[in-house]
Amino acid sequence: MSGATAVPAAAGKLRAAVLGSPISHSRSPQLHDAAYRHLGLDVDYTRVQVDESTLGEFLQEAGTGPDWLGWSVTMPLKAAMVGHMTTVSDRVRTLGVLNTVVHRTGEDGARRLHGDNTDVDGIIKAFAEVSAGADEPNPTPPATERIFGLVGAGGTAAAALAAAAEMGFGSAVVYARSPERAASLEPVADALGLVLLLRPRELFHQDLSKGLVPQALVSTLPPRAADQLGADLPTLPAGTALLDVAYDPWPSVLATGWQRSGGVVVSGLAMLLHQAVHQVELFTADTVHPAGLLSESSHAQMVDNMRAALGGGAALN
Repeated sequence: MSGATAVPAAAGKLRAAVLGSPISHSRSPQLHDAAYRHLGLDVDYTRVQVDESTLGEFLQEAGTGPDWLGWSVTMPLKAAMVGHMTTVSDRVRTLGVLNTVVHRTGEDGARRLHGDNTDVDGIIKAFAEVSAGADEPNPTPPATERIFGLVGAGGTAAAALAAAAEMGFGSAVVYARSPERAASLEPVADALGLVLLLRPRELFHQDLSKGLVPQALVSTLPPRAADQLGADLPTLPAGTALLDVAYDPWPSVLATGWQRSGGVVVSGLAMLLHQAVHQVELFTADTVHPAGLLSESSHAQMVDNMRAALGGGAALN
């Protein structure tokens, strides 16, 4: 974002927030607070209740001001916020959804809002914790022939498809209750170069039993919505990975069933952690303590501190 001026940490307390509805459950404040403490930045990171009906008012009133670093954006605003951006990343242009808004002040003093999507980074790095990437050495079958799976077709589904493409998968199967909503992912898959197969959610077990088993599966459903899918799962090939975006309660019924059937699981908290790490890097890029310029060891310590903030450093799988 050239032409932007730095945000000086010495100017006083900076602000950042997570926006969405409902928002009281969000764990983002713990993650961001841990990161800013590590960086030595005085940032007040809060939860702000905003939905589609109040978004315009927020942007014109409470969302203005030079002390904003950025916003983490959750449902139902991931698509609604895009049209309000001054600029967007290539990812957002392709996906049509964002989860990150970065504030910058232009040389003319005008506020600029840049939209990005770090959910993609979160998904990729969450799978890396259980070595589920398609870029593993000598994968069998070849990476481009491996199948990436999705349950649900909501806002996180588009980011999951982008993650699949960046991980080297050639095709993806989507299990959704709404054929119309699932069909909205077809242009995204085409833009990403993915072959897309749309299947009714009720065929999930049948497909697994017949051998249509994705090497990596993301459930984007809200808490407990995927519970029925966790029952009576067939035996899975060793190493078949599941990322369940819903992390409360954990382990979910789906995660428990998946692991019992021989697969490996990673909690949505791992995705939340890693998408937040990249958000912090974006938010602080123009401050006097940018996270992206930390030494490798200091950056690793920041990530460890953020992980610990989610529950005393407990494993996320």
